[in-house]
Amino acid sequence: MPLPTILLATLNAKYIHASLGLRYLLANMGELKPQTTLCEFTIARQPQDVVDALLQTLDGPAACDQPRNTSETSPAPRPQIIGFGVYIWNVTPTCEVVRLLKIQRPEIKVILGGPEVSHEINEQDIVRLADHVITGWGDVSFPKLCRALLHGPQPLMKVIAGEQPPLDQIVLPYAEYTEADLAHRLLYVEASRGCPFKCEFCLSSLDKTAWAFDLETFLTEMQGLYQRGARNFKFVDRTFNLKIDASVRILQFFLDKLPAPGSTDLKNDSANDLFVHFEVIPDQLPERLKHMIAQFPPGVLQFEVGIQSFNVDVQQRISRKQDNDKTAANLRWLVDESNAHLHTDLIFGLPGETLQSFATGFDRLHALRPHEIQLGILKRLRGTPIARHSVAYGMVYDANPPYTVRQTGAVDAATMQRFTRFARYWDLVANSGRFKQTLALLLAEGVASDASATPSPFEAFLAFADWLWQTTGKTSGLSPEILVDALFDYLCSMSHLSIQTVQQTLLNDYVASGARARPHSLKDVLPKQEAPQSQAAKTLAQRQERHLSAPI
Repeated sequence: MPLPTILLATLNAKYIHASLGLRYLLANMGELKPQTTLCEFTIARQPQDVVDALLQTLDGPAACDQPRNTSETSPAPRPQIIGFGVYIWNVTPTCEVVRLLKIQRPEIKVILGGPEVSHEINEQDIVRLADHVITGWGDVSFPKLCRALLHGPQPLMKVIAGEQPPLDQIVLPYAEYTEADLAHRLLYVEASRGCPFKCEFCLSSLDKTAWAFDLETFLTEMQGLYQRGARNFKFVDRTFNLKIDASVRILQFFLDKLPAPGSTDLKNDSANDLFVHFEVIPDQLPERLKHMIAQFPPGVLQFEVGIQSFNVDVQQRISRKQDNDKTAANLRWLVDESNAHLHTDLIFGLPGETLQSFATGFDRLHALRPHEIQLGILKRLRGTPIARHSVAYGMVYDANPPYTVRQTGAVDAATMQRFTRFARYWDLVANSGRFKQTLALLLAEGVASDASATPSPFEAFLAFADWLWQTTGKTSGLSPEILVDALFDYLCSMSHLSIQTVQQTLLNDYVASGARARPHSLKDVLPKQEAPQSQAAKTLAQRQERHLSAPI
């Protein structure tokens, strides 16, 4: 098999993530596709190891151990190209990879693309190291640039604005998912690109509108994936429920893959493993869509619902259009009337948002009982309009990726760190699902700053988070057993609950979680351990964990 001339490379956050962007490029390489190879790594890989692997792919294993022939009589080396997908989470290690690559093999042409290098490019070290940068869409622009580098005429510009073709001129990438991808990784798919909304913290605010792929063509591709064994579909559309007709058709496609209610094949049909993730607009859930959602059984649908803030002034300031009352009503319906798993998002640190106003929004969201509340901290993504508020609202961001806000005019640096710890502990205790009964006990015993007020879940958990930090000084390395003992100590000593009540509640949660160690606070009441968990059960737990993984 001939050695490749072109490599498509990126560093994913985890192995389970498969790059949709690189597969689009591979699918659209045309006559260059036979000489193009996809190379994916993770950010945990050492940069030099990545460089060694790339060069071995280009030159073959034997060539890596041989000195390069630079004599005048040797044939001219064949041009070689490496294209890197660059994102906020991988730009730092990718920059080091490019630096090492250029030291070892300066003749290799390095092309960059992706959201991180599509804006503010003159300020970036990785751009200075590369030969070319494609900003924006790269589906057709990358193959064109490769043709020019390989066959001429040589491109005159280092920075090339990506061409945005009609969607029907883009070859869809789903055939590029391998059998190993289908078996072991999240499959990212998109029925549309872009977003019509203008939320200033999001890069999609720069889009003029949303563009939909031909629905019949898209569903044909999904059918192909399903027939090959795909059961895990993660939609990256920013606005899945923007066009209700299309949303209903897509949901019907997946509903048709499930066994009929009452079917004798329910336990044996592999369709029971089906899992589909969508990002939805929270205030747009018409009856037709509700009717379709209500037909799905538990464990199939997961909705990522971006609330971000319930503060009307903040919403207006960042150009976010959201009907809060409709949002609350829709979330309440989804919790009460559907089996969808709800992953809701809030962002702390938006311009003008105080800790107290955020707490009010948190409590409102918590009262709606979503399955998860993911707490993020504002990041100033390159190119986003959120930067226009920096001076007026005292926004100070980290200069390094992921450009997290460090303080604002409304939130000082110490409070920002305090919230960072709150978010970390909330993820471990609440979002993990390990402490459902204990969490209810913890929040019910919260004491608001005003003793006459209704207890605030936010303030209750903030008090625990402050105590946990003062007690342990740690935000990582906190095992479930450490958390069990910490919760026991806090609820007994600080909330003054009875030892019996706390111990029994923690015991119920610990046994239900499937954990198998023996926390100190439960060692006298834990039941006798059963046989070790089977490999099949471990595999099931791992699959469920993947279902809750974060996106790109």
